[in-house]
Amino acid sequence: MSTVLDPSLPAGGQARPAIAASRDKRSRSYWSLVLRQLGRDPVTVASALLVLLIVASAVLAPWIVPGDPYKASMLRRLLPIGSAGFPLGTDELGRDMLARLLHGGRLSLLMGVLPVLLAFGIGTSIGLFAGYVGGRANMVIMRTLDVFYAFPSVLLAVAVAGALGPGMSNSLIALTLVFVPQVVRVAESVTTQVRKLDYVDAARMSGAGTLSIIRVHVLGNVLGPVFVYATGLVSVSMILASGLSFLGLGVKPPEPEWGLMLNTLRSAIYLNPWVAALPGAMIFMTSIAFNLLADGVRSAMDIRR
Repeated sequence: MSTVLDPSLPAGGQARPAIAASRDKRSRSYWSLVLRQLGRDPVTVASALLVLLIVASAVLAPWIVPGDPYKASMLRRLLPIGSAGFPLGTDELGRDMLARLLHGGRLSLLMGVLPVLLAFGIGTSIGLFAGYVGGRANMVIMRTLDVFYAFPSVLLAVAVAGALGPGMSNSLIALTLVFVPQVVRVAESVTTQVRKLDYVDAARMSGAGTLSIIRVHVLGNVLGPVFVYATGLVSVSMILASGLSFLGLGVKPPEPEWGLMLNTLRSAIYLNPWVAALPGAMIFMTSIAFNLLADGVRSAMDIRR
């Protein structure tokens, strides 16, 4: 039995699969172009490999260095780099620097990534609402957040962490509050531009609901720029978190966190400067790697290029 197509059916109903396939093909070609651009940039590739190495070293720290990062011995304090059994020497309490650096990478990376993820989720939601609704609601939200945005990031983080008290959870809250206004501003700006486009007006005139328009037509165009901006905040978050720990407002001793280690080793900078500089070198290298990777992703996702 053969099936005959009804000529009364609209041609658009038969063309929808082809249109969907064409959209999928364009989407795949865009992301394949992004990946190709990333692969052609040697700086981005090297930065990605360095970030991957640092993350893997932190995750696999117990297997790479089975020594206890908390075990102290005053008999072996401030051993130089290259000492037997301690490739990177020991700190002011005789603890293995290699073990503490690798284990400390877990806390430092967590303090760098988690506040940005929280700010990305909260800030994108607020920015979408403010940018799409507009009017008085937009003015109230943006002027309120401008109060926080007006303060330098370092001063705001120190003020919030000082008010909440030292501790890892309070540092996460402080850093999240620092980054939320910045993410909201980017998300609101992009949403304001997208909601004025013709296809959004067409969806609104066709009777689509507000949530449906935001989810289908607006969100996909906003997430890209906000995500690219948020990746650049990871390095800033790591530096701010290390600064809070250095000031005694972040992770508490004896946890092996790079900023806290830098603070405790500053008294030994004249006795063993190379060992004392290791936590600072890790902070610098990791933040630079994340920053270069974010720049590479930003350039690769730029459609105009």
